Amino acid sequence: MHLRRSLVAAASALALASTLSSCGFDYATDRVYTPAAGPIDRDATVDVLSAVIVSKAPGSGTFIAGLSNNSGSEAITFEAIRPVGDTSISFEDFEDRRIPRLGFENLSAEGNGIVVTGDFEAGNFVGVQLAFDNGEIVDMQIPVVTDCDEFDGFDVSESEGEEYDCEPLEPVADGRYENYHPEGEHSDEEHADGEEH
Repeated sequence: MHLRRSLVAAASALALASTLSSCGFDYATDRVYTPAAGPIDRDATVDVLSAVIVSKAPGSGTFIAGLSNNSGSEAITFEAIRPVGDTSISFEDFEDRRIPRLGFENLSAEGNGIVVTGDFEAGNFVGVQLAFDNGEIVDMQIPVVTDCDEFDGFDVSESEGEEYDCEPLEPVADGRYENYHPEGEHSDEEHADGEEH
């Protein structure tokens, strides 16, 4: 009887151990995750968070992001941003941004964004480098988003082109949009035309 209890206890412990060990380590749920519209880079001392170029019209926009200094001992200054590869893109000069130790600089705050011009439009990605006074460089691919919805009012650049239309498409029937037909499906007019032939 004692032997049977020992075997049952050992079997239970083995089953529990195998179940717990199947969880493993370094799973996605253990990693830092910040849902955001823009990319995030945490490789340097200063985290670059939710970086985007907000644009009212093709050819101009405003770079915004959050800069979080992880150093507990020194302030770090954001000194420059420059394009990578595309020589048509240029960033407006700006004053250095000093980020206190364990501090945060919000480039989306009013007057804090950096104006950018060049050959780009909404939906493009722009390669950039952010430079800091501690010698670190952060390379990123930044999406260009329209100055609509959650980004409304963030683009402070003076655009010369036709501004993007922020009005959403209106569904016309059955939750579908005008002139949209899934692959292989035709409109009623197309069906009628087909039947006439």
